[in-house]
Amino acid sequence: MNILVLTAHPDLSTSTANKKWFEALSEVDGIITRDLTAVGGDEMRFNPAVEQVDRIVLQFPFYWYSSPPILKAWIDQVFLSGFAYGPGGNKLHGKELMFVVSTGGPVDSYQAGALNSFTMAEFLTPFQQTALMVGMTYLQPFVLHSAMSRDQTRLNASIPELISCVTSPRHKAIDTRALSESASA
Repeated sequence: MNILVLTAHPDLSTSTANKKWFEALSEVDGIITRDLTAVGGDEMRFNPAVEQVDRIVLQFPFYWYSSPPILKAWIDQVFLSGFAYGPGGNKLHGKELMFVVSTGGPVDSYQAGALNSFTMAEFLTPFQQTALMVGMTYLQPFVLHSAMSRDQTRLNASIPELISCVTSPRHKAIDTRALSESASA
């Protein structure tokens, strides 16, 4: 299985979790890694041609209930009519899409009645719909909550689990009929 990991962090050198994850994933055979901030530059320009891969993994810190602007720019420039959907737009059809997300808040803050009011699965629903719109299989996301806690033991322990999730050919697809909370604590 060929896997493309696109990391969307505004400054990877200052990152706690995403930098370690990017470095670890870059060492795994069969994984191509790209830092979207470095690739897109200040203009955030991307080529819609995506490498011929089986699985695309979008890795990012959760910013104000969404992705950083660099990832939104990449999606806007790649998921185009005629390329990703619409007449002749089948270049992403059949590929898998997975999200690897770090949050600043604890897992219990992402639920009804808590600080953030909604689950991570609910916050990621627009991304799931994007995958469905272009004919991709949406895989269960990998989420590390409280990533900014600087708990190095916990962060280091997340790396083997992350690599396993990203590389597993049997990684669980999300049942699109009944989306449930799928974030890892």
